[in-house]
Amino acid sequence: MSPKHTYFGYTTPQQRKLLFETWQATGDIGEACRTARVSRRLFYYWKPRFEKEGYPGLEVFASRVAHKLNYKAPEIEAQVIHLRHQNPDWGKARIAHEMAKANNWVAVVSPNTVKRMLQDAQLWPDSAGGEKRTPSKRRPHGGTARSGDQH
Repeated sequence: MSPKHTYFGYTTPQQRKLLFETWQATGDIGEACRTARVSRRLFYYWKPRFEKEGYPGLEVFASRVAHKLNYKAPEIEAQVIHLRHQNPDWGKARIAHEMAKANNWVAVVSPNTVKRMLQDAQLWPDSAGGEKRTPSKRRPHGGTARSGDQH
C-alpha cells in the first residue's frame, strides 16, 4: 500500500509570507509548512528567492499561462482565408497541403492551425449546431436477416 499524499494547490502571496515568517520564528521547516498548509518541496522552491529578495520576492509568481502561442503571421492567415474563399470544399488538410506545395513542399501551417484560423474567421462549420452526419443504414455483419428475425 502506498502512503497517501496530500495535494497542495497553488499558493497565495499571503501563504508564502506566512510560511517564511513561521520558519524564521521557529526555525522548523515542518512546522512552517504545516502552518501555511504547503509542502516541503514548495518551501525549498521558494527559499532561494526569499534569501535573495526577501518578502517582496514572494509576491511575484511565474504564470503558468502559455506565453508563446502558435499564431502565424497575418499574411499566412490571409492566405488561408483566401484559399478557403476560392475553394470552399477544401478542408483543413488540403489547404495546409496546398500551402506547403506552394512553399517548395515545406510545411507552412498544420491542418489544425488552418482549422483554428478558419474558426476565428467564422469560415469553419460550427461543430455544436452544424451539419450532422446521419449514420448509414447497414445491416449487421452477414447481410441477411437471421432466422429468428421477422421483418
